[in-house]
Amino acid sequence: MNIKEVAKLAKVSTATVSRTINGSDKVTPETAERVRRAIETLKFYPNTNARALGSGRSSLYGLIISDITNPFFPELVKSFEDIAVQHGQEVLIANTNYDPHRMELCVSRMLQRKVDGVAIMTSEIAEHLIDEFHNRRIPLAFLDTAVPQKGISNILVDYASGVDAAVGHLTSLGHKAIAFIAGPMSLESARIRKRAFIQSMKRNGLHLDLQLIEEGNHRTDGGHEGMARLLDLKSRPTAVIASNDLTAIGAMGAIFERGLEIPGDISIIGFDDIELSAFTRPALTTVRLSRQEIAKMAFRALYNTYQSGAVKGAEYPIQPTLIVRKSTGPRPAGKH
Repeated sequence: MNIKEVAKLAKVSTATVSRTINGSDKVTPETAERVRRAIETLKFYPNTNARALGSGRSSLYGLIISDITNPFFPELVKSFEDIAVQHGQEVLIANTNYDPHRMELCVSRMLQRKVDGVAIMTSEIAEHLIDEFHNRRIPLAFLDTAVPQKGISNILVDYASGVDAAVGHLTSLGHKAIAFIAGPMSLESARIRKRAFIQSMKRNGLHLDLQLIEEGNHRTDGGHEGMARLLDLKSRPTAVIASNDLTAIGAMGAIFERGLEIPGDISIIGFDDIELSAFTRPALTTVRLSRQEIAKMAFRALYNTYQSGAVKGAEYPIQPTLIVRKSTGPRPAGKH
């Protein structure tokens, strides 16, 4: 099977087939779809290595994530890959597990495969690794942790508005003693969310009790342990905001183990809106951070930069939204 047979079946030129395979924006969506159907019918598998040598492109994008066990990231991976496939691109996925050494290995893999761009959806990357990409003119897209500059774009989440919505929802229910379980302070993304909580409490005129801020690890066990410490306080909170949904789910377990009810005794809010959060008991109120939107923005940043040869990166804003479910309710009677 060869490219000429694909062109004949799709009723296009061999050049159009090549452009479609290489993800060129010069092919109309209708024609590209016809070519892809012909490729599938004939079971034609292009030699991607030869294509990369001939064009200087690999049609391969890197996606680096922190924790594949956190449902947030598989949902992000799926969305990113769906968009890449629509554009005739492939995706090389790497998971760092929050480990700097693994990050080094991930970057090495990306460079060896000569990726056309990398979406870095984690915050633990050293400056010298960014320089490695920069020196090879490989565009990058970061989640929250970069300033747009030559070859670098940033997906900027408006955490302030998301956390404000969570705090505002709780105060409307009469809560004042609001706790926060953060992620690990070694991560910039966790520090950003903690700062957003502190600033929101101040903006809402609420007393900020530092005893009510715990550090977790963005996993269920960290949420469980952080909540247990909050419950041991002489004056425990009536509501808790967690840095992500896994933390919130772990916290819910600790609350139930003490024989307390949600939201009757304590209200709880997560962050991310992973699919599981709608099926906890009670269903988790959370701040939705759309993985589809993040993936779309990250791919667009890389694709546009590579296609146009744009020098300066761009900033792509993401707006979180509060999803109210059953884990939040009025402040318990007699509590302050």
